[in-house]
Amino acid sequence: NCGMPYYIGGVIKNEDDLLIQTPESFHARFNVDVRVNNEVLSVNSSEKTVKVLDHSKGKEYAENYDVLVLSPGAYPYRPPINGVDKAHVFTLRNLIDTKDIRSFINQHKPQSAVIIGGGYIGIEMAENLKESGIRISIVEASSHILKPLDEDMAHFVQRNIRSHEIGLYLNSKAGEITDNEVVLENGTHISADIVILSTGTNPETGFLKNSGINLGDRGEIIVNDRLETSVKGVYALGDASAVTNIVTGQKQIVPLASPVNKQARIAGDVICGKNAKYSGAQGTSIIKVFNLTAAVTGESEYSLKSSNLQYLKSYTVSTSIASYYPGAETMYIKLLFDSSGIVLGAQIVGGKGVDKRIDVLATAIRARMTIYDLQELELAYAPPYSSAKDPVNMAGFVAGNILEGMMKPFYPEDIDKIDKNGVLVDVRTPGEFSSGHIPGAVNIPVDNLRENLNSLDKSKNIYLYCRIAQRGYIAQRILEQDGYNTKNLAGGYLFYDAMVEDK
Repeated sequence: NCGMPYYIGGVIKNEDDLLIQTPESFHARFNVDVRVNNEVLSVNSSEKTVKVLDHSKGKEYAENYDVLVLSPGAYPYRPPINGVDKAHVFTLRNLIDTKDIRSFINQHKPQSAVIIGGGYIGIEMAENLKESGIRISIVEASSHILKPLDEDMAHFVQRNIRSHEIGLYLNSKAGEITDNEVVLENGTHISADIVILSTGTNPETGFLKNSGINLGDRGEIIVNDRLETSVKGVYALGDASAVTNIVTGQKQIVPLASPVNKQARIAGDVICGKNAKYSGAQGTSIIKVFNLTAAVTGESEYSLKSSNLQYLKSYTVSTSIASYYPGAETMYIKLLFDSSGIVLGAQIVGGKGVDKRIDVLATAIRARMTIYDLQELELAYAPPYSSAKDPVNMAGFVAGNILEGMMKPFYPEDIDKIDKNGVLVDVRTPGEFSSGHIPGAVNIPVDNLRENLNSLDKSKNIYLYCRIAQRGYIAQRILEQDGYNTKNLAGGYLFYDAMVEDK
């Protein structure tokens, strides 16, 4: 399923490349009876039977089981929008949907498309349809796209999307779909020869009503660490089940391919008598957005707040490889950690190398490592691949400075709240300052700071910033050692500029 948007966009040329097995090949190799076009209508857990409808014959029958594994997946949510059932409105969940979209594009050659919903599938479809020459608009009801990302990190992705001439309508809802437009609730009309719904999914568990199997509020199947449901001998996995979050300990749906594959293996082991357990999921995911990559693992700032968990955060800006080596690309890293330094979550947006850094941080979260462990990690280094202090090491160093009180941060969202007794100081060069700065700032380059100490009032709070917070940190140490009260802008001007430019 993960390859479907890329087949629609022509990146994957051959439809057969999306097929792992056919019913015939699965039977030939594993002697498994695969029954396509057969729908389970209900489960009777007390009698250990399932009622099945054979769509090809139009007949119902009962099937007995000794052990039952439930992996029904989820179905796309279709919002109650006038016109949502029109022929040019599609969801993308399976190969049939993929063929329908490809066929519509080939037959009608749409010039414009509206993607309703800015999740992973929606963004992947936006990129692939754009690469096919279609004019794209994305309509998202919340304040930013890609819900696993926090808004401060989403700014970089949204700015990139807009740079590719894609219309991005945030905090917006579709009110009506006509034959050639999507009309937003605020009255905006957007041209749409084809509409893709990417508005989330719901567990496909209606057939489990009255089965005796416990379900959650959304209809998700509740399982234990052996992936067993409330009914002995019945197991569940995948997009329809709720597993334990390894950071918060709460039950949640994690509709990602990697965790589901591991769940399938563990469920098989348990059924066959092995003492196996599923320790939980952390939601590690990654997406390509044109020339950018965005990746997350563990908890977001939003989810930590929602769970009333205390946390600290750091931003770092690094290059993907040694900065002097050709092809170095900028990488923005957000790290979330608790008061003891344990890593709770991480988000990265950048170019090459995002994938390997998020994997290191995912491993750190799984192993309950601390920011000090990140500092000590010995990671592969040569100029074409990294820096002597890898971006992961740097994230650990900055987080350590914050936790130890060496770096006292403030954040882009705090700039409007700077107290009247505060002074905002830009410690970049005059050239950098003249090319763009935060309103109200005075410019004192860090290399001239010592000789200008008398120009700053010790009775006032000093708010420092530079491009990426490194020079701001040096300025902070100079001033703090001389008795000033300071804060340094985490992430620097780059994070501030992304926030302002994206509004």
